[in-house]
Amino acid sequence: MTDNLADFARRHIAPRDLLASEVFPPDLWAAMAGAGLFRIGLPAAHGGDGGGYASIAAAERVLVEEGQSTGLAGVWGGHQMVARWFIAGFGNEAQQARFLPELASGALTAGVAISEPKVGAHPKLLTTMATREGDGWRLDGEKSYVTNGDIAGLYVVLAITAMQGERKRYSFFLVPRGTPGLEVIAAPTPASMRPVGHVALQLRGCVVPADALLGPQDAAYQTMALPFRDAEDAVGTSGMAGNLAGLVRLLAAELAPAPSDEVLGELGALVGLAALAGPVAAALALAVDAAAVTADGPQALLIGLRQNSAEFYRRAVAFRDAHAAERSPVLDARLNSIQTSLSVARGPRAIRMARAGARMLPPA
Repeated sequence: MTDNLADFARRHIAPRDLLASEVFPPDLWAAMAGAGLFRIGLPAAHGGDGGGYASIAAAERVLVEEGQSTGLAGVWGGHQMVARWFIAGFGNEAQQARFLPELASGALTAGVAISEPKVGAHPKLLTTMATREGDGWRLDGEKSYVTNGDIAGLYVVLAITAMQGERKRYSFFLVPRGTPGLEVIAAPTPASMRPVGHVALQLRGCVVPADALLGPQDAAYQTMALPFRDAEDAVGTSGMAGNLAGLVRLLAAELAPAPSDEVLGELGALVGLAALAGPVAAALALAVDAAAVTADGPQALLIGLRQNSAEFYRRAVAFRDAHAAERSPVLDARLNSIQTSLSVARGPRAIRMARAGARMLPPA
């Protein structure tokens, strides 16, 4: 599949000016569906290829490196992760039978809605409520930064379903686009991330049936949302690895003829940093498949790969500024995408680093 995917990326993705598109091109989505890209990592019983997170990670790396679009890979990876983690991982038999075949074929796209305006995904600060209404649930609140939300036909929405003293208890709900009371509001996307689309959701008296409840009631944050952050981070590092490898090639192409040995040495340092990312990202995806990504080893690898990427970014920007013959918009966007990725979810990543540091302290 890797060779076919690389060929698809070179022929169908790389030639397109996706940085100029604020909306995902529907013809490209159709081409991806026709090539079977949405089957990757999903259960064979429901139209997938039977692979796991390692398959999603490997494909995302190829899409970035050969397709030269971090945004495109982000759209695809977001779709696969929501389908695999939430629907295949926590859906009951009826929910899987209803949604997975369409998700695997590309006929349906899904997005997850956890974050809210001004508070992010902090569980103490979220306010979207789900209350019983008849045989179903009524959802009221707002969600923000819903990746793929502009093309999604299905939203996986986190809402408060109970209170235990001051502690909020959460559940996830499957909310199809077009459900009365659901309004989808377009939101700006950074140019370096195009054609990823983000939206905000407003839920005002949005009533869904009882079978819209996904996974365990009142326990969704700790069992689904929180571990999803680690899984998404780990699998997403493969896209970062592909970006670093592709950036080395772009930087080399920008050099003036006959570069000096010193310049070639600086480029070689970037080659080394990019080479480290690939095997680490592959190991992290395998850890997700083994449900071991929260173990000390994988958590340390996540930290190390982020630090490696930050160092690559620092050196790559300096290299571009000193040696690139001209400023390429594609090169700039690819570099900016590293910075954007490193800036997302800084709070949780700071907590991860503090925990890793605490483990090194001698016993009291």
